[in-house]
Amino acid sequence: MRTITTTEDLAAFCEAAKAAPYVTIDTEFLRERTYWSKLCLIQLALPPARDGEAVLVDPIEGEAMSLEPLYDLFRHKATVKVFHAARQDLEIFFVEGKVFPDPLFDTQVAAMVCGFGEQVGYETLVKKIARENLDKTSRFTDWSRRPLSDAQKEYALADVTHLRVIYEWLSAQIDKADRHSWVAEELSILTDPATYTVTPEDAWLRIKTRTSSGRFLAVVKELARFRESYAQSHNVPRARVMKDDALLELASTRPATMEELGRSRLLQREGRRADIAEGILAAVKAGQEMRPEDMPKPDPSREQLQVNPALADLLRVLLKAKSESLGVASRLIASSQDLDAIAAGARNVEALTGWRKEAFGEEALRLCRGEIALAAKGHEVRVVRL
Repeated sequence: MRTITTTEDLAAFCEAAKAAPYVTIDTEFLRERTYWSKLCLIQLALPPARDGEAVLVDPIEGEAMSLEPLYDLFRHKATVKVFHAARQDLEIFFVEGKVFPDPLFDTQVAAMVCGFGEQVGYETLVKKIARENLDKTSRFTDWSRRPLSDAQKEYALADVTHLRVIYEWLSAQIDKADRHSWVAEELSILTDPATYTVTPEDAWLRIKTRTSSGRFLAVVKELARFRESYAQSHNVPRARVMKDDALLELASTRPATMEELGRSRLLQREGRRADIAEGILAAVKAGQEMRPEDMPKPDPSREQLQVNPALADLLRVLLKAKSESLGVASRLIASSQDLDAIAAGARNVEALTGWRKEAFGEEALRLCRGEIALAAKGHEVRVVRL
């Protein structure tokens, strides 16, 4: 097992990878105690036909090592960069290097398109495609601690060595089904900077609340803005500043003094520190003083739509029939909320766009217009033209 800790060795491996059709990649990181993920290890493997070398890149032992050779490989369009469930890996590289792998292949996305279900795990694909079993003994490793044992290193490398077999099999299946455009559409979300950028101004949109009061939402917005700014600037998790339930409690009670803030039942000890407490009070005050025209507006949408329950049920049957015939996970095509929205008359729904429209959306609209019906024959549901 070779571990790379210098820029020169990393550059040599990445140059070799540029001559290969693909390279498999994974990372190990920690995020429990920080806002930004701490990169602890990178695993890379070449195809078996290109000597199959698999290496560990250790940015902790190689503290002075530059990752620029890896980022240069990411920009090399002749080599496909293969990940499984790439979102968190890509966030790390985007935050640290402002780069996305191009071209990118995510085996979790590809597996859903090939009918393996929603968010299928790596272990499942290893068993079903590579016909191997993963050693789970190092699953809960603290990857920031050194030295790493041989067992930990072998566990980490298994995340990229089996991935080669999985990639080659899934890629062949997608070729056969001619669904590369479907995969590409899903991957475009993963390589959109907006996916990983949370601005403090918009942080309130992530908080679930049923209250539509403009003043309440104004205080929620200011508290969420403060929490996001503080968490980013101090590199601590949002929950260390205050959890969502505490934020909503404070938006309801609206403390104006330290004494009133001290009565909060849900604010934890960390949130009572002087700098955070002062920020909370300032945020509450800003929300209280916000002009009515600047107050955030509640989402008008899906809860207020008048859903036709019978039509929603028919859409669910149609979706199940389509997903089974296509061999695609139904949740990848349309969510339950999408179906309810369509049944309520909404048309700005993701299930009615892109490849989803071709796979399901067009027939869903025909069903809504009464142009088709559904009929059962044995275990099969058929579409009947009217």
